[in-house]
Amino acid sequence: MQHRIPPQAAPQRGAHRVDNDASLSAELAAVVTGARRRAQRDGDRHVDSAHLLHSLLEHDPEVRAVFGDGPQLARLLGYLVQRSIGYGLRWQASVEDSGALPLVTALPEAVGCSPLAAEAMELACARAAGRGEALARGVDLLAGLLVDRRSRAAEVLGRAGVDVGRLLAVL
Repeated sequence: MQHRIPPQAAPQRGAHRVDNDASLSAELAAVVTGARRRAQRDGDRHVDSAHLLHSLLEHDPEVRAVFGDGPQLARLLGYLVQRSIGYGLRWQASVEDSGALPLVTALPEAVGCSPLAAEAMELACARAAGRGEALARGVDLLAGLLVDRRSRAAEVLGRAGVDVGRLLAVL
């Protein structure tokens, strides 16, 4: 007897997915969706912290306001755009890894999350819960991206002249 519905591939162990999290605000869910699209378009197998940062800056006015409208925001967006077109900071085909978690391997059709990006998402949700809110916001994710100074988001921010420690302190 043949099954009418083909069996679905089980998610691989350690594959972090960020698009089905019920603890994200609608705005932050759009940010995550944008980061997944960006990763796919760039040919990356994983959403990393720089994808999330880029998408945050595109979709979240509260996060953009943290950087103001000056040259720092322009430099930051410049680094992120260079990265997305394959110029400048080159991380394609490698996984952003903290060393503490197993490397993520995802199915080609299912873009997963790097360990650092997944950790940032978890930190964002925990930060919102600490405030007594059910849903994480963009600034929560931004703070989560800055906790590990080895993240690609922290590297991009540093290259754009942002003092990551100071920024984290004010968030």
